[in-house]
Amino acid sequence: MSQTLQNNSKKYKIWIWILSIAIPIAVAILFTVRIPGVERLGFLPPIYATINGLTAILLVAAVIQIKSGNRKNHERLMKTAIILSALFLVMYVAYHMTSDSTSYGGEGALRYIYFFILISHILLSITVIPFVLITYVRAISGDFVNHRKIARITFPLWLYVAVTGVIVYVMISPYY
Repeated sequence: MSQTLQNNSKKYKIWIWILSIAIPIAVAILFTVRIPGVERLGFLPPIYATINGLTAILLVAAVIQIKSGNRKNHERLMKTAIILSALFLVMYVAYHMTSDSTSYGGEGALRYIYFFILISHILLSITVIPFVLITYVRAISGDFVNHRKIARITFPLWLYVAVTGVIVYVMISPYY
């Protein structure tokens, strides 16, 4: 790796780890906060579920673009996916700061399926944070060899989180 790439990598590495740890901790803490006097933001779940769906579509489109040699379109789509993911996170936290969590009311096998999807979604949504950040930094640093290597891991993780976010919403929406 060239000296410039090494310097860029070191420059971002600490920020990647700070964000990868701080974001899940902040979300967990904010889950315990209720904003007094603020009306419940019950309109947000279908919006942030839609954002998850759009993110999934953008991720697939971005892979298609890069495989077609359209690096600029790939870059635009990926930046948009990152922005949408950040927007999702803000809305998700805002909703939970104004509303109690909704309990799943399904029974039987669907209940086990729901909780499997929910738990795997939550765990992978935490896990994917450093992968997305590292993948992005390698791209903006011009380290495309290592970018491709980690993108092969990041893509399915991120896609799973985006798709299961929609599935969790669809499964729990009757109980809001």
